[in-house]
Amino acid sequence: MKAEFRHLRLHQLDKALAPFHPARDISRPRKGWIRAIREATGVTLRELSLRLGKTGSLASALEKSEAEYRISLGTLRDAADALGCQLVYALVPKSGTLQELAEQAPRAKASENVRAVEHTMALEDQAVGDVPKKIEEETRRLLKRTR
Repeated sequence: MKAEFRHLRLHQLDKALAPFHPARDISRPRKGWIRAIREATGVTLRELSLRLGKTGSLASALEKSEAEYRISLGTLRDAADALGCQLVYALVPKSGTLQELAEQAPRAKASENVRAVEHTMALEDQAVGDVPKKIEEETRRLLKRTR
């Protein structure tokens, strides 16, 4: 993908994912969403099984597979439908934005480069100082090369 389009796509994705950022702080119920919602709405395992067109033991296995992170998205979507819910699926950065995530590698490389040069210069008693500013400048330079 061309750099200018990648940058535009990154911006579009950040905007689309913004409403999901608060979801980062919501923990999944220990036994999974299917079971939590089923129990909270008063749906029995047998009723869920009927809605899914499965046997009782398969509905129970479905809850267990979700709790153990082994469920497929298709199966999770089917369970959500059976419970009158909609599966909402997104990958959200653990912190910050996708833009910040995309800048992590160039920033680390810039930090490594600047600190190595600063160290060498200090050994020769020619250190420039203001390392954070130099890291930012080097990060911008590296990002410009990829855009």
